[in-house]
Amino acid sequence: MDPIQTLIYLIVAVVMGWFAFGVIFNIRHGNAVLKWMQSGLPRIGEKTTLRWLGSSAVELGIAKAKPPFRKVELLLVMEPRDVPWFWLLTHARGRRDMLIIRGQLSNAPQFEFDLLAPNSWSERETLERRDGRQWEVETLSETHFRAPAATRSLSRQLAPALLESAYKVAPVLWRLSSRREPPQLELHIPLPDPKQNDAHEFFNTVRALAEQMGKR
Repeated sequence: MDPIQTLIYLIVAVVMGWFAFGVIFNIRHGNAVLKWMQSGLPRIGEKTTLRWLGSSAVELGIAKAKPPFRKVELLLVMEPRDVPWFWLLTHARGRRDMLIIRGQLSNAPQFEFDLLAPNSWSERETLERRDGRQWEVETLSETHFRAPAATRSLSRQLAPALLESAYKVAPVLWRLSSRREPPQLELHIPLPDPKQNDAHEFFNTVRALAEQMGKR
């Protein structure tokens, strides 16, 4: 066989093998987290819709959630392990397996702000989507704090307590956002480890954070 042909076959075999491994790993990892969530999800809502978005993301929707929520969306986002060059690129930019929680609250927060982990994938995504709204940035408790100029001082007083509550949900935090319009709560954290976390306790702390954010 021609050496070039041999090399092409070898490259194709490696890419296909990587693809298969990445798909299987992500699906198994995602299913393990979904199974873990089952016992805790009733803490925020009973009826949940689920759909896989490719092999790297799972979307969970709760249209009629329990107070302090009205509606909740959970997004399990895993590294794109099925495509090696894309995985290398996103990994270098700080993307990791994460859980994104977006909630519409019964009571809208009084103030708007972002708390973002410096140089994280979540911070880059926020800026690229212009979700930061050109707010000025300052350091607050090892995070980048952003808020509208008109309410910055009041938001700065409120943010540390909410940040403390968010750290009870997960010891690593990539984004905590408060908005007047839905989703009023957005939280980015590492994907929970089913072997080290209790689902009931996890979703109870999520509810406590939402209650605090919507408190008058």
